[in-house]
Amino acid sequence: MSTENSSDQLFNNSVKILTDLISFKTISGEDNSSLINYCDEILKKIGATSFRTFDHEKKRVNLFATLKAKNSSNKKPIILSGHTDVVPVSKGWNTDPFVATIKDDKLFGRGACDMKGFIACTLAFAPIYAEANSDRDIHFSYTFDEETACIGAPILIAELKKRGVKDGICIIGEPTNMKIIDAHKGCYEYTTYFEGLAGHSSAPHKGVSAVEYATRYVNKLIELREKLKERSPKDSIFDPPHSTLSIGGIFGGIAHNVIADKCHVNWETRPVVKEDGVFLNLEIDKYANEVLLPEMKKVFPKASINKKIIGEVIGFERDEKSNACELVSSLTGDNTREVVSFGTEAGLFQEIGISTVVCGPGSIEQAHKVDEFIVLDELKKCLSLLDGIKGQSISN
Repeated sequence: MSTENSSDQLFNNSVKILTDLISFKTISGEDNSSLINYCDEILKKIGATSFRTFDHEKKRVNLFATLKAKNSSNKKPIILSGHTDVVPVSKGWNTDPFVATIKDDKLFGRGACDMKGFIACTLAFAPIYAEANSDRDIHFSYTFDEETACIGAPILIAELKKRGVKDGICIIGEPTNMKIIDAHKGCYEYTTYFEGLAGHSSAPHKGVSAVEYATRYVNKLIELREKLKERSPKDSIFDPPHSTLSIGGIFGGIAHNVIADKCHVNWETRPVVKEDGVFLNLEIDKYANEVLLPEMKKVFPKASINKKIIGEVIGFERDEKSNACELVSSLTGDNTREVVSFGTEAGLFQEIGISTVVCGPGSIEQAHKVDEFIVLDELKKCLSLLDGIKGQSISN
């Protein structure tokens, strides 16, 4: 951004693109192909090549686009990554959530901070990367359904592995107020289904109450939660320091006087280390299969307990020698590193050997809320970071 006018033009373009992105109703689980087409068109016009990966219905799409280096060097490629989906909208908005509205130096709209603001900045800056005498590849990674247990990213990651995209630097632009985030816990989400035998409540011995067995299952989870506390690493960087477990809901039964034949439990765990997730699953599966299910089958042989994996998002582990963190620190002048309680796609990129950092415009305090917004100055800070990346990516 060599002149004030070009800087203003770049900022205005990022606002325009963000306005366009917000207009796409890319709620998790719904078709995001129109937004992907929009992004792909911008990138292809400046010479980027791209490929897409899909969900099984071909309605939800990941996009991975590349601006190839113009000179050979040993500089690691950079991936600018963001998710395209947004959470559903509840009542109470003062503006149309899918029409960007600027007021008091803030831009309001669903996804403004989480995380279409970052995507808008990368698309606005892409033409500058295309014109630069770059020594490294610049990749643009836009995924679907991050908000629902990171469903899209693993599909993309699998394709990256096939194509040999590895050993790079990934910047995930989740809203961090441009602070460096270098770790978070994993997030494993499950729904466990219980099927028993309905009957009249006056003869409980002739039925199998799915609700009662689900309740015992939940009690076992709560017991295991205490064991997770005992397994807390001494050097944990998280608050709380141990792996957590939460019961999201128990759903079953139709009437006071009917033995419930169906029930399901929504639950999640956020492991500090993978081993805690393994431990928890082994213990609860053992209890379900060796204690609860045999009792249920004594009365009703067709009784069942089935645990469905909604999503298992691996944690993001701190790397004291992270190339990604060092790069961002050198450009922002901020050497501090923080951890967060929310999950991201960072661990997935890290798992295949790509040095990763979470750093992006906006505040998580505004995410998922009524009247979500991003402070416009955050976009300027993000554009400044992208400009710094350009400076680190061109021939001297």
